[in-house]
Amino acid sequence: MGFGLDPKDLRPGDVLEGDCFPEPVRVIQIQVWGDLFRLEAVGTRTQGYYDRVLSIQDLGSLRRFRASGGRDFGGAPEAFFLAVEGHRIRFAQQFDPLFAVNVSQIDPLPHQIEAVYFYILRNPRVRFLLADDPGAGKTIMAGLLLKELKYRGLVQRTLIVVPGHLKDQWRREMKERFAETFLVVDRGMVEANWGRNVWREHPQVITSMDFAKRDEVLASLAEADWDLVIVDEAHKMTAYRYGEKTHKTERYRLGELLSRTSQFLLFLTATPHRGDPENFRLFLDLLEPGFFASRELLLESIARKDNPLFLRRLKEDLKDFEGRRLFPPRKVFTVTYYLSDEEKLLYNAVTSYVEASYNKALAREKRNVAFALLILQRRLASSVRAVRRSLERRRERLAQLLEVGRWLAERGEVDEEALEDLEEWERLKREEDLVAQLTAAETREELEREIAQLDELIALARRAERLEIETKLRKLREVMEDERLQQTGEKLLIFTESRETLEYLVEKLRGWGYSVVSLHGGMDLDARIRAEHEFRERAQVMVSTEAGGEGINLQFCSLMVNYDIPWNPNRLEQRMGRVHRYGQTKEVHIYNLVALDTREGKVLEALFRKLREIQEALGSDRVFDVVGEVLPGKSLKELIVEAIANRRTLDEIVCEIEAVPDQEAVRRVREAALEALAVRHIDLTQVLGEERRARENRLVPEYIERFFERACRFLGVPLERRGDGLWRVPRVPHELRDLSREFKDRYGEVFPEYRKLAFSKELARRHQAVLVAPGHPLLEAIIERLLSRSEGELRRGALFADPDGKLEGFLWFLEVEVRDGQNQVAGKRLFAVYQSEAGELRLVHPSVLWDLKPLSPGEASFDGGLLDEGRVVGFAIEQALEPYRQELLAWRERDAEVKRRYGLRSLEQMLLDSEAKLLEYETRRAQGENIPEATLQNERRRKEELEARKKRLEEAIRRELSLTAAAPRVLGVARVVPLVKGEAAMRPDPEVEAIGMEVALRYEREAGWTPEDVSRENLGYDIRSVSPEGAVRYIEVKARAATGPVALTPNEWVMAQRLGEDYWLYIVEHAATRPVLHRVQNPAAKLAPKEVVDVVRYVVNDWKKAAESS
Repeated sequence: MGFGLDPKDLRPGDVLEGDCFPEPVRVIQIQVWGDLFRLEAVGTRTQGYYDRVLSIQDLGSLRRFRASGGRDFGGAPEAFFLAVEGHRIRFAQQFDPLFAVNVSQIDPLPHQIEAVYFYILRNPRVRFLLADDPGAGKTIMAGLLLKELKYRGLVQRTLIVVPGHLKDQWRREMKERFAETFLVVDRGMVEANWGRNVWREHPQVITSMDFAKRDEVLASLAEADWDLVIVDEAHKMTAYRYGEKTHKTERYRLGELLSRTSQFLLFLTATPHRGDPENFRLFLDLLEPGFFASRELLLESIARKDNPLFLRRLKEDLKDFEGRRLFPPRKVFTVTYYLSDEEKLLYNAVTSYVEASYNKALAREKRNVAFALLILQRRLASSVRAVRRSLERRRERLAQLLEVGRWLAERGEVDEEALEDLEEWERLKREEDLVAQLTAAETREELEREIAQLDELIALARRAERLEIETKLRKLREVMEDERLQQTGEKLLIFTESRETLEYLVEKLRGWGYSVVSLHGGMDLDARIRAEHEFRERAQVMVSTEAGGEGINLQFCSLMVNYDIPWNPNRLEQRMGRVHRYGQTKEVHIYNLVALDTREGKVLEALFRKLREIQEALGSDRVFDVVGEVLPGKSLKELIVEAIANRRTLDEIVCEIEAVPDQEAVRRVREAALEALAVRHIDLTQVLGEERRARENRLVPEYIERFFERACRFLGVPLERRGDGLWRVPRVPHELRDLSREFKDRYGEVFPEYRKLAFSKELARRHQAVLVAPGHPLLEAIIERLLSRSEGELRRGALFADPDGKLEGFLWFLEVEVRDGQNQVAGKRLFAVYQSEAGELRLVHPSVLWDLKPLSPGEASFDGGLLDEGRVVGFAIEQALEPYRQELLAWRERDAEVKRRYGLRSLEQMLLDSEAKLLEYETRRAQGENIPEATLQNERRRKEELEARKKRLEEAIRRELSLTAAAPRVLGVARVVPLVKGEAAMRPDPEVEAIGMEVALRYEREAGWTPEDVSRENLGYDIRSVSPEGAVRYIEVKARAATGPVALTPNEWVMAQRLGEDYWLYIVEHAATRPVLHRVQNPAAKLAPKEVVDVVRYVVNDWKKAAESS
C-alpha cells in the first residue's frame, strides 16, 4: 500500500482506493500519455465499470493494494467477520429456498408456495396469470413474488393496478404483511403534482384500473417503465373478436401498454374467462402474444404441469400441510316470506312508478335516468327506510330544479362497470346523486306531476314505516332464534347494500339486546380495522354494507345473512368469502332473505332453486361465482330488469330459468370455472421438501439477530433489550440515515428510532413489532455501512482460531455470478473454500466463521508462499461455479423446452393458417371473386408479424440458454489456526469422533432410518436421518474417550434452537473401550449450557439428566 504512485507500476488486478472513485476499484487496464493516463477498472462492491482519464496528481491521492499481495492477516477480525456475514445476508436467497416466506409476516399454505416457487419463479422472465379460485390468497402470492424479485435485485420499480375499491386493501396488505410501502396515485395526487410525472418519480405505486385507462392518464403512464406490474381482477381487461375484427376495450388497451412497459407481469383473477376460448387467448396475448394458438395446446400444458403462463387451482382441491381441505362445507338457505299489506301497497306503487319512468326514459334515450330508477328499485328491495330516504332526496332535489326553472339533461352515459369498481362511499354517493337528480320529464308539467307522484310514494313509505317492524326483519329474527344465537353466543354477519338499512338494523338489533358493530364504506381504513377487532373480541353481530366484502377476514364467524340480494352475483360470492375462507373451522350457514311476492324476489327464488339442483349435480358449491353461466344468455340483472320493466311476464322469466337442463348448466359451470384447465393435484411432498430445506438453511431469525447485535455494537449503534424480548434502538446515527435515493427506492427510509424490533415472526405478531429481516431498511443500512468500512479488512485478511483444532490453513470467501445472452443475471452465489496447510482444498459452509474465535493480529505466523489464489479460484470454478452453472442451465433448458413446445408450435400453427388463408384468397380471386386488395395486404402483414414474432422467440430462447460465468471474485481470506489454550478435554480426538459417528449411524440403520453423514459440511449437525415415513432427525454426535462435559458450537446451538423436537444430541461415552450411546431430543429445551466466550462454545455438564440411553 502506498502514495505517490507511478502509473507504470500499476498492473491489472491492483486495487485502488481514494477520492477519485465512490468505491475501491480493481484495475483492468492502464494506458499512459505523458502526464495523463487512462484507467479502466471495475468497482469491487458494485461491479460497475469505470473508464477515467487521470493526472499524476490524481494518482497521488490514491492508495494501492497489490493484486497478489496486501494479505498480512492484520485486519480486525470482528470487522472481517461482520463484512463476510453482511455478504452472506445479501446472498440470503441462496441458503433459503423460501426466502420471501421467511422474511414476511405471513404463514403461507402449500398451494401458495407451489404457485410462487414451482411455477411463477421458474421463468427467467415472469409473465404469468394466477387464476386460483376466490379465497386462495392471491394477494399473498403476489407479495411473495415481489419480495423474492426485489431481494434478488431484479425489481426496484413496481406498479400494482387494481379495481378502485381495492386500493386501500392492497396498500394495507403490502405494508402489514410484506413491509412494502406503496403510494396510491389517483386524480388528486396527479393534480397536486401538476407538471411532474408521478409515475416516474415514485418506485412503488398502486392505482386503479379505471383511472389509469383514461387517455390523459395513459399518456403520462406510457413514459414510465416498470420492473414488475401486478394487475388484480385482470380479467376486466377484455377484448372481443368478431370475425376478422378485434374490439379492444379501454382496459385492454391499458393492458397492452403495461405489457410493453414492464419486464415482469403478473395477472391475478378468479374468473379468467367466461366460456369463450378465443377471448381467453386474446387475454393471454397480453402476457406472451401468440403463445397458445389452440385450446388443445393449452390443455396439453395443463396435463403436463408445465404451463409457463397460467395456473388455476379449484378451492375444493386446496389443502393444508396435513392434507386437510382448506374450506369446510357451506350451506346456503333461501328464506322466503310475503310482504304485509302496507308493504305490498308501497312495493306495488314504487315499482309501478319505476316501471313507467324507466320505459319512458328508454323511449327518450335517457339511459342514465333509466339506470338511476333501477337504483331506486334496489333501495325498495333493501328496506322501507332506505327507499323512503331515497324518495325524499329525489323529491327535494327535483323541487329545487323546478324552482330554478331547469332540470338536468342527460350527461353522457354511466359506465356501470366502472361504477362497480369505485370505493363504496364514492359509488353510493354517485348512485344517490343519480337517483336524486335525473328525470325523464321534459316539460314543467311533467316534472310537477312526477313530484306529486313522489309525495304520494313518500306518504305510503312513512305509513309502512310506522308499523315499526318489517316482515323481513321478523324473518331475520326467526333465523337468529333457529340458530340459537342468544344461547350459544355464536357470531352473525349481516350484509345489506344500503347505509340506511344498516342504521335501521343496528337500531333494532341493539333493541333486542344484542351487542352490534357496523362497518360501511364511509369509514376510513383504521376505523374498519377497529370494527373488525370489535367484532372478533366483543360484539356478537356485525351489520355491514359491501365494504365488509372487501379486504376484511371474518373466518371466526360462521353465520351470515344476506338481508338484501345484490343483482351482481359476484358480490354475493365476495360476501360469502368473508366467512367461508381459510381459517374457518365450522360449517358455514348462509341465509338469503327473499320476498316471494315481489318481481325481483320471484326471479331470485327461481334462480336459487335452480342453483341448488346444479350444486347437487356438480358436487360443489362453486355455482354462486358463475351464476351467469347458469342463465340462458342473460345476466341476473338483465332478468330482474325485464321483470321490473314488465317486458315479459314473471312466469315467462321463471320458466326460462327452470327450463335450463341441469346437465347443460353443469357443463357451462364447469367450463366457466375452467375445471379442464385447473391443476387438480398439489404436490405436497415437493412443498414439504422445500420447507424442510428452508428450515435447515435459512438465516432468519437466529443468525440475523446475532449479526444485528454484534454489528450495532461494532458500529456504535445504541441497542437495548426490552423486558418482553424485543429490542429497541433509541437513536439511529445520522450516517445510517444519510442514504442514497437508490437505497431508499430499494429498501425504504431508515427512521430516527425504533421502539419495538423483533427478529421472529411470532414475536413480531404477538407484540405488533417491526420484523427485522433481510430487506429491512435499518438492517440493510447497517450492512451497507459495514461493507464500506471493512473493504480494507477483507483485503488484508484476519486471524481466527478453531477451538476444535480441526482447521489449520485458510478460508477463502468467493462470489460467483452467471449471466445469460441478454446480460441478465441468471444467478449469484457465495462459496467458501478451505485450504489446509497441506494443500488440501474443499468446500465448506460460509457460516464457518461463527464457530471460530477471533485472534489479535500477530498471535500466529504464516507462510505467505502457502497462499495460492489461482489454484483456489480454479478449484472454485471446477467444484462450485461449473456445477452451479449446470444447475441453472438445467432449469433454463426445461423452460426453453416449454417455450418450444407451446410458443413456437403456436406461432407455426398460426403461420400455416395464415398461408392457407392467403392461398384461399388467391384461389378465389383467380376464380373471378372480388377479393379486396386491402384484405390480402392485411393478411400478408399479419403473416410478416407472425414470422417476426417467431424469430424473436427463437432468439430469446437461444440467449436464455447462453449462460456464461465471470471468474469467481475473492471477497476475503481468513487465516485459521488451532486454538492453543482452552480445556484440553474438550478438544475432539479424530479416532474417538469416528467411533462415535459409526455408533450413531449404526443405531439409525438398525432403527430402520436412512442416515446421511454431513459432518464435513458445517451445517450445525453431523447426520441427517430420514424415516420410512419421511420424518427427519438432525443429529449432532459428541464422542468422549471416557465421559465428561460436551461442547456445542454456535452453529450447532442455533440449529438446536431452530429445529426443536427434530434435533437430537447423540453422546457416545467410553468410545475408545465399550461405547455407550445416550440420546437427548430437543437439547435446546432440555439443557442449560454455559456459554464459554474464550472458546466460542456452549458447554453442557449435566447432559445425563436429560439423556435416554440406547
